[in-house]
Amino acid sequence: MTQAATSPRFKENARAALADGELQKSLKILETNFIGRRKQVADKLPEFDALRDAARDIKNHTLAHLDLYLEEYERRVTAQGGHVHYAVTAADARSIILDICRAAEAKLVTKGKSMIAEEVGLDDFLAVHSITPVETDLGEYIIQIRHEMPSHIIAPALHLSKAQVAADFRRVHKELPPNRNLEEPETLLAEARAVLREKFLAADVGITGANFLVAETGSSIIVTNEGNGDLTQTLPKVHIVLTSIEKLVPTLEDVAEFLRVLARSATGQEMSVYTTLSTGPQRPRDPDGPREYHVVLLDNGRSAMLGGQFRDMLRCIRCGACMNHCPVYQAIGGHAYGWVYPGPMGAVLTPSLIGIDKAGNLPNASTFCGRCEEVCPVRIPLPKLMRFWREREFERHLSPATVRAGLSFWAFFARRPWLYGFATDLAARVLALMSGARGRFRWLPLARGWTDRRDFPAPQGATFQAQWRRRH
Repeated sequence: MTQAATSPRFKENARAALADGELQKSLKILETNFIGRRKQVADKLPEFDALRDAARDIKNHTLAHLDLYLEEYERRVTAQGGHVHYAVTAADARSIILDICRAAEAKLVTKGKSMIAEEVGLDDFLAVHSITPVETDLGEYIIQIRHEMPSHIIAPALHLSKAQVAADFRRVHKELPPNRNLEEPETLLAEARAVLREKFLAADVGITGANFLVAETGSSIIVTNEGNGDLTQTLPKVHIVLTSIEKLVPTLEDVAEFLRVLARSATGQEMSVYTTLSTGPQRPRDPDGPREYHVVLLDNGRSAMLGGQFRDMLRCIRCGACMNHCPVYQAIGGHAYGWVYPGPMGAVLTPSLIGIDKAGNLPNASTFCGRCEEVCPVRIPLPKLMRFWREREFERHLSPATVRAGLSFWAFFARRPWLYGFATDLAARVLALMSGARGRFRWLPLARGWTDRRDFPAPQGATFQAQWRRRH
């Protein structure tokens, strides 16, 4: 029931994205609204890098003792009157949530932003079973009415212009007056709020994700800028938290460390507008809140990652900084990656969840420039993890025959250093002579993937090995 991944068609998706003029205009916002702002707020905090180290260490400690913290978290939630459900697969998570909704006789479900809900394909599943899901995050609401996946994990509608959103509102909101001003972000937001207000009040169940789960208190924490998450989890009679097992942290003090790097890395804010803690159902003296509180903890392949090469990926706090700074993502956007998680983090996580046979193109869609690792708030070595996937792909004979032949040809020389040095020196001299005064090539055999879009620079001077020998 999850949306079919188009990751195997990554190259075709990328070509379409590069030719999409509207998308290319929208992607320009990354430099000003994300990269520039992150640098400003990070530079103003002298201890920012030390906080990143602390966040990394907390995550590593938690993952090393995840079984113990899961048990403690469940005990705390149960003591507060809540219920914890373990879902091994996406199908298990959908089934658990459907049972809870049916027990509540739910017809309408409001949802806060949740990438895990996207991962398990929850919206389509509920709709098939006659339960109407309504996304309440503005970006998620926009892509829901367009029947699209998010193109970014914190800005789901990043790929759209104001004019496109206005046209969608006029198409879907049947009672919208023809002369209503939808030219500015404020008027678009006001229109969405007017429609969603009725949904908040009518919902039987509210479903949110969780940025963090706190073992010390049994709390779930969401970080938002719109306040829709608060209404989603307090107004309905049932609140369901759908999240994954690696979101656990030991204490509230640990959460404070993460909050100082999360907003700075994600949106360039010192702190998000809303940081909301939810700890169990409504208590006798509480003025509001849900009568039932459920936490659905999804595994879906994450336990297998714990003991392997990709464990570091489970530190991810879903800030999106890696994709904001990635030159590949900046060129093609998120939909080209073909599934829920785009950019460098998706290039590592997606093969773990749907298989390298379906997502082998993603870890290859990287220049290995290292910007993703440089800005990651929990210091995930993303280039190294993408290289691990490339190795797995090669070992399983999944990479194209031309790539394998090229690597075998290179390996023949690489295993013979004297021959490698002679061949590279000869090739550099020949290419330099062929290029002449231009110093570049507009076309080279077997290099059209490069020369179709840019010139290929000719070698200049001696090879690195030759220069090294001369200096030492």
